[in-house]
Amino acid sequence: MTLMHTYKIKSYVNASHAMRWEAGEGKQHTHTWEIICEIKSKNDKMIVFRNIEQAIKEVLDRFSGKFLNKLPYFKEINPTVENVTVWLFNLITPEMEQLSAQLIRIEVGESPTRSYCITVEDD
Repeated sequence: MTLMHTYKIKSYVNASHAMRWEAGEGKQHTHTWEIICEIKSKNDKMIVFRNIEQAIKEVLDRFSGKFLNKLPYFKEINPTVENVTVWLFNLITPEMEQLSAQLIRIEVGESPTRSYCITVEDD
C-alpha cells in the first residue's frame, strides 16, 4: 500500500456568466464559484501554505467579480463549469510547478450541488 499525502485549498469567487446556445446567449447570472485545489509536494518538500494560497488567489483574482463571457479565453468558448475548470487547471498548474508542488485535482462548483473535477492520475 502506498500512501499519498496531499493538501486542499478551498477558495470562493463571485463571477457571472451567460450560456451561449444556438438561438443566442442566455441571461447573465452570478455564481459563487467554489474552487478546491488538491496539491501534493514534489520531492517530499514541505509546502508553505501562504505561498500556495497566494499563487491561487492571484489566478482567481483574474476573474473575481467579472463577467466571464468578456474574458479573452471565453470569447469563443462557452463559459460552462467544465470549461471554467479546464481554464483554471491550466492557469494554476504552472503556478504550482514554480513552488515545487503539483496540482493533482481541481474541483469547481457553480452551486452547492454541482461540481466538475479534473484529476491527474499517475501512469
